[in-house]
Parts: sequence; structure tokens; C-alpha cells
Amino acid sequence: MKIAPSLLSCDFSVMGAEIERMDKAGADWMHLDVMDGHFVPNLTFGAPVIKRVRRYTAKPFDVHLMISEPLRYIDDFAAAGADIITFHVECDSDIGATIDKIRDNGILPGLVLKPGTPAEAVFPYLDKLALVLVMTVEPGFGGQSFMADMLPKVRQIKAECARRGLTVLIEADGGIGEATIAQCAAAGVDVCVAGTAVFQADDPAQAIAQLQAY
Repeated sequence: MKIAPSLLSCDFSVMGAEIERMDKAGADWMHLDVMDGHFVPNLTFGAPVIKRVRRYTAKPFDVHLMISEPLRYIDDFAAAGADIITFHVECDSDIGATIDKIRDNGILPGLVLKPGTPAEAVFPYLDKLALVLVMTVEPGFGGQSFMADMLPKVRQIKAECARRGLTVLIEADGGIGEATIAQCAAAGVDVCVAGTAVFQADDPAQAIAQLQAY
């Protein structure tokens, strides 16, 4: 299991140091949640902040765009140092054009599903995707409770990829920690986003290693 600490749970006043802390603790990716206050009812940070903290690690930056019009900003996040860009299938931008723009920048594209959106919504785009992110909480705020009833989507997407001979990673985000990661692993999740479970751990390295073991 790959573990991507969610910077949404870090101390924003020392984000660079927090990224270094997670890097030294053995994180696989860094997960950066970009929220516009419109698509979701919260604001976080944008491309300029990501560009500033890019130098604190060589680990992949997994940038999750919770914004209404991601197509307008793909070039900015590419220039800021994103390695992976995921955006919501429920957004206002043209989905195919946004995926193409991400790929044109040499970045891995992914689509995200809110809890209320069925797995089938990503099926038309699977052949162009590197990953699908299944939200296991309502997007917008950290620290929410894990929604186990989202895991059938993981199995459905995995089955469709297998049927079509596609290799697409499945990522899960929301309420994931020691008590819930086994369910994710059993469903076939490849990458788990973990926030408070690692940032608030007494020993982040031990916490990440325990999660990676699944």
C-alpha cells in the first residue's frame, strides 16, 4: 500500500518542514488538496504555495483539485511541480479536454468521485487515466469519518479495468487510518491518503510503516 500524507492536516505555517517530516517518515507521495471555496465550502492554497514547497522533497506531488474549473489552471499546477493531478468528474470543465491538458504537460491524470457519484461516471475515461480517486468522505474538510460504503466503487472500477486490460491505480481519501485501512486493502485500493492518522501520530514513521504494511 502506498501512503500519501494529506497536507490538509499539516501545520500550514511550516508546510515545508511538515513535508520534510513526512518525507523522512517514509511517505510515498505528498497529497495536496486545492480548494476554491466554490466547488467545496473551504479554501486552502493554490499553485504559488505548491511551487514554494516543491523544493522540500523529491517525492511525487499528488495534487487534488477540488475546484470548479480545473482546465483553466492545469498549466499553473504543472509549472508549480505537480507530478499527478486529479480533478473531479463533477466539475464544470470539459473532462476529456482537462485530461488531455494534464497529459500534454507530462503529468499523470486522475479523476475523483464524490461519495454521491457512481463508479460508472469514470468508465468512459479509464483508458486515459493513471488513477481514480474514490472519496471516502465528503470533500472539503479533514478529520471526517470513513465511509465504508464507498468501497464497492473500488471493486467496480477494478473489475472494469481488468475487463479492459487497463492498469489504473485506485486511491482512497478520507478517514483512513489503522482502524480502516484493512478495508481499503481488501477492496483493492493501491494508494491511501492519510491525514490526522500520520500528522498527529506520536511516531509518524511507525504510523506510516504500519499503514504501508497492508
